[in-house]
Amino acid sequence: MSRSRTVVAFLALSAIWGTAFLSTEIALQFLPPAFLGAIRFDIAALLLFALAVARDDRLLPAGRSEWRRILAGGFFAIGAHHALLFSGQTYIPGSVASVLLGIIPLMTPTLTRLTSSRRRLSPVSIFGLVLGFLGLVIIANPNPENLLSANLLGAVLVFASALAFALGAVFTHDSQTDMSLLSVQAWMMLIGAVTLHLTSIALPWESASDAVWTTTAIGTVVYLAVVAGAGGFLLYFWLLDRIGPVESSLLEYVIPLFAALADWVVLDRVPTLTTVLGFVFIFVGFLLFKRTVIRGELRRMVDGRPTRSADD
Repeated sequence: MSRSRTVVAFLALSAIWGTAFLSTEIALQFLPPAFLGAIRFDIAALLLFALAVARDDRLLPAGRSEWRRILAGGFFAIGAHHALLFSGQTYIPGSVASVLLGIIPLMTPTLTRLTSSRRRLSPVSIFGLVLGFLGLVIIANPNPENLLSANLLGAVLVFASALAFALGAVFTHDSQTDMSLLSVQAWMMLIGAVTLHLTSIALPWESASDAVWTTTAIGTVVYLAVVAGAGGFLLYFWLLDRIGPVESSLLEYVIPLFAALADWVVLDRVPTLTTVLGFVFIFVGFLLFKRTVIRGELRRMVDGRPTRSADD
């Protein structure tokens, strides 16, 4: 029963975050990118703070280490990530953006290794990393005829958003805190929302006055903030606590399937051959890069041992 509940939660979160790409694409027709992200995390932060208060969780961070984790996660993983991601989605479909974000499970441990004293990457891991980046290149399709195309610009922005998210993970990787994950996420979303508001104000081509508050715009914002934002992150950490980081990282390869399905059902749009091929390269690269940990997780599942955290 416990395993069945976990599988249902995994698929539910994949569907929620997969359809969030389409919701974002629709919302961007009415709202500027950074402003959309800011409003989304205003609402999500408010909901998480209210829930933390209801649970009587500790709300105020104590000491530099807790503030450092919150500021780094909020600025990079929430603020910069979504400013770049939403900007990228103004140029490319959400289903393509979801595939490009599959590089995050490859990028995060690589940056962690490069910024720490951990052992170097093995040749097979490096090959897996190269395959992942080849997948990005295939999707972006850079050639002399489209070097200035909207498709390439969108892919570059989404890649930059993946890098920002990975940096947030690296900078918070070894942080220790006894604050609840709920309180930490509430603060990160608040910091991210402030970052996005400042970004929206600073960008000369973006203005909150450009927002058109139609029923569709309000509905998509509510979905992104309440369901995909507050609810999605709570479900994610529930999964992380039960299945560990390795199996949780597989979300990045199931989410694109739901994103593509949503595109097909709502917009009658099917993925291009280059997007599918790029996805295959990124996923195979992930399997090679994380082969040791995946092999260990498979043995654990067969033996019924508790989940062990690792980041090969």
